[in-house]
Amino acid sequence: MAPKFGTSGLRGLVTELTDDLVADYVHAFLSTVKSDLLYVGQDLRPSSPRIAKTICDTAQSAGVDVIDCGALGTPALALSSMTAKAPAIMVTGSHIPADRNGLKFYLADGEVSKSDEAAINAAYASKTRYQGVASGSYRAAPEAETLYIARYIDAFGKGALEGLKIGVYRHSSVARDTMEAIFTGLGAQVVPLAHSDRFIPVDTEAVDPETREKLRAWCQDNHLDAIASTDGDADRPMLTDETGKVIPGDILGVLSAQVLGAKSVVTPVSSNDMVRRLPEFDEVILTKIGSPFVIAGMNEAKHPEVVGFEANGGFLLGFEASLRAALSPLPTRDCILPILAALLAAKEAGQSLSDRVAALPPCFTAADRVQEIDRDKAKVFLDGLISDNAKRAAFFAPFGTIASTDLTDGLRVDFDSGDVLHLRPSGNAPEFRIYAQAQSEDKAQTLVSAAYQGVSKAVL
Repeated sequence: MAPKFGTSGLRGLVTELTDDLVADYVHAFLSTVKSDLLYVGQDLRPSSPRIAKTICDTAQSAGVDVIDCGALGTPALALSSMTAKAPAIMVTGSHIPADRNGLKFYLADGEVSKSDEAAINAAYASKTRYQGVASGSYRAAPEAETLYIARYIDAFGKGALEGLKIGVYRHSSVARDTMEAIFTGLGAQVVPLAHSDRFIPVDTEAVDPETREKLRAWCQDNHLDAIASTDGDADRPMLTDETGKVIPGDILGVLSAQVLGAKSVVTPVSSNDMVRRLPEFDEVILTKIGSPFVIAGMNEAKHPEVVGFEANGGFLLGFEASLRAALSPLPTRDCILPILAALLAAKEAGQSLSDRVAALPPCFTAADRVQEIDRDKAKVFLDGLISDNAKRAAFFAPFGTIASTDLTDGLRVDFDSGDVLHLRPSGNAPEFRIYAQAQSEDKAQTLVSAAYQGVSKAVL
């Protein structure tokens, strides 16, 4: 299957992301944004340097000045390019395996919208060529990461995390050094964990049991207050409490929105219902899954103090927040802000992270994914559940009586018991996502495990 746009960026097999295809998409993007300056970044996949070089060479040949930021997190690249009021391309496949990769496109003021993606696709299909007015220059810009690090040390203050001992699960996150620099700069003691020179596809939304056990052991053995990590390109956070238990991304989003003083919150329908139960948020807007939809919702919010977050933890800041110093808007998925905000919320309350989370309204979620699915089977399966009442009733009968359904993105089913199951195919990889919500953690996990079995039979 040819590379295509998913929930966030263009994705495909590395074998399909040929130099010619990448060059054609670079021309398509440049002809859409009509810019003679381009920022470029990459994650740590083995294929990323080759793809990034193709982007740089193509842009230069087209008369575009290239700022090569090297290996850094997606939000760090976005911060640098938006500060310079220039577009950017990030080479990353995010959390998916190393045999796949992709391109994330940024306008001068932030992420591309779905209409922008359509324009890029149209230019690609017509083989549009871009040519600037002069020969393009090239400059390496290692300072891009430094700008991102300074953003958070300045905003939170150098002693903000003093007294905390934080593990950093390094794996192959492109932001592993960045995280350690920020935590150290804020006064925390950092314990590096599990560095890898081989790319590891960490999905912060569906952490596997083996990794969860490692996290628990690391916290116990090192007497940690938390462990922090990210996915491959650092636009999704992972944070544990002091016991090594992973804090779901949508709970990090709630804690962050509280710390920042948000009044309008935008989040996909896959996030748990906690955000709608808190009185301090005057407006909650639910969207389809994917940061472009969240950003569109943020643009429609009635309050200027607007934030967005996804169930994967990626957090989008839509206004200038007041912390120790001002924190400028960054309307793209970010990993560091929700990690720091949750740690600060617990520290200022004099609580452990587990106690701080326990003080929130009870709302428990779980998630999993069926990988390497047959996309055609998955479509037939989901379409059948949506359109055929008998099929839907039969599939969900073991879980309870259906009270309502929501088709905002995939199929969300609310049961009379208050439990929720949400099914949808991934837009970025051959995966089928399963989300559950219940009044207890055990029940949420039981729902996901049972649904996983039924979905697997239908989509593999």
